Amino acid sequence: MVALIDTLINKQDNFEIVRDQIAGIIAAEQQNQYNLAVAEPVPDPNDWVWNTYLERSRPWEALVESVHDDGIIFDETPLVNIWFDTGSFDMSKGGTVERQAMQASYNIDVYAAAVSADNVAGGYDTGDELASLRVQRVLKFCRNILMAGINTYLQLRGTVWQRWPSVITMFQPQQNDLPVQHVIAGRFVLNVSFNEFSPQATPETLEGVYTEVKRQSDGKVLLELEYDTTP
Repeated sequence: MVALIDTLINKQDNFEIVRDQIAGIIAAEQQNQYNLAVAEPVPDPNDWVWNTYLERSRPWEALVESVHDDGIIFDETPLVNIWFDTGSFDMSKGGTVERQAMQASYNIDVYAAAVSADNVAGGYDTGDELASLRVQRVLKFCRNILMAGINTYLQLRGTVWQRWPSVITMFQPQQNDLPVQHVIAGRFVLNVSFNEFSPQATPETLEGVYTEVKRQSDGKVLLELEYDTTP
């Protein structure tokens, strides 16, 4: 088999660029929202604080010291983990040579851990309830940020055609088929449509054209043309 691609594939595909853009928007708006909360002011600006990660396989390790029952929670700051999930290609959009239309799904996962705390109204709030409320609060922020008018094209107009929310679900993360203790999570799935492009043959400068036309059965040349196209 002969290798024919004559250019180095040294680029990001759009599915990678869009993933990084989603993470960048969420991280930038977190700081912006916190600043707005401080200026408002609101009772607790820390409700607008979370940490943003990209493509983490075990993001809960930033929250708990161990996944076992005796695990110690060392950070109650919620975290957001953005990762590319799936991409499908629509054969009716694009072509077989250079451009193909993709619809990609990105998971925006939110994780939180919390310990039980006294309630000023009496009794106490359980840790799992507090963690769930924190997860849902940050999910709300992420959905509002990504669906804001300014982010209709995720600030990548010309690349992104459309972004659309798919589903929001709650879950408890698992490791080795066991639930990770003290941690609650939620997922916001965002679908994004855009084009992907593939390498093309590098054109060569045409130096000349030679044409030979034969019309008779004996092979006699009736017409012979040669063109020099060099500048």
